[in-house]
Amino acid sequence: MKTFLRLLREAAVQLWLPALVIVVLFVATAGSTSFYFPPFADVLAALVNAFVNRGLGADLLFSLGNVLIGLAIAIVAGIGLGTVIGEIRWLRVSMQPFLDYVRATPMVAFTPVIILTFGIGSLPKIFLITLGAFWPILLNTTAGVDGISSTVRETARAYRLRPLLRLRKILLPGALPQIFAGIRISLAIAIVMMIVSEIYGSPQGLGYFILSSGTSFHVADTWAGTLLIGVLGYALTLVLIGIEHLTLGWHVERAPRVRRRRVPAAALVGDPVV
Repeated sequence: MKTFLRLLREAAVQLWLPALVIVVLFVATAGSTSFYFPPFADVLAALVNAFVNRGLGADLLFSLGNVLIGLAIAIVAGIGLGTVIGEIRWLRVSMQPFLDYVRATPMVAFTPVIILTFGIGSLPKIFLITLGAFWPILLNTTAGVDGISSTVRETARAYRLRPLLRLRKILLPGALPQIFAGIRISLAIAIVMMIVSEIYGSPQGLGYFILSSGTSFHVADTWAGTLLIGVLGYALTLVLIGIEHLTLGWHVERAPRVRRRRVPAAALVGDPVV
C-alpha cells in the first residue's frame, strides 16, 4: 500500500506540468481564428469525433501493439547480447568500432528500404521499431555489465558461482540501472520509428491518421493525432518509471528516516541525566 501511495504521489508530481499546459492552451487559443492553429477545444472535439466516427481507436491499438512487440523484442535481444559483449572483453574490444558506427547511424534512414522490401504490413513496422530500439539497450547493457566492480567479480570467482547464478545475482542486478536508462531512450526512439514507418506506407495506425488528416487539410484532426501520440508516449514513460521504481527499489534514492528520540528536559539545561 505504501508503495502504491508513493507511486501515486510521484505520478502527481509528474502530471502537474502537463495539466498546467492544457489549461494555458485552453485559455490562449480560445478565440483563435487561425486555420493552422485552431482552438484547443476544437482539437479535443476532433479527437473525440475521430474515436467515435473515424476508427482512431483501431489505429491507436495497431500502433501500440507494434510498439510494445518491437520494444519487447529489442529488450530481450539487447539485454542478452549486451550481457555477452559486456562480459567477454575481447569480443567487446573487437566490436567497438562497429558499435560506434551504428551509434552514429540514424535508423530512420532504413525506413524506405525496409518498407519497399517487406511491404506495408505489421511485420516491417515491428522490425523497424526493433531495429531502432535495440541499439540503446545493447550499448547501455554492455556498459553496465562492463562497469561492474572488479571486486564483485573476484568475489564471485572465489565462491565459484555457476554461470546462471552469476548472471542472475551479479551481472543483471549490477547492470539494471543502465539497462533501464537504455530502455527509456529506446522507448522514445520506438515512438518515432512507429510514426515514420506508418507515414511512409501503411493503411492503418496513428502515423497514417496524421498523414491522411494533413493531406485532407483537416487541421484539427492532425493536431488531435499529434496530441494523442504525445499522450501515448507520456503514458508509456510513466508505466516504465513505475516498473523501474518497483524493480530498482534498492537503487532509487530515498530520504533517510530519522528516528526522533525523546530527550529529557534536564539534558536541555545542561544538568546530568541519571
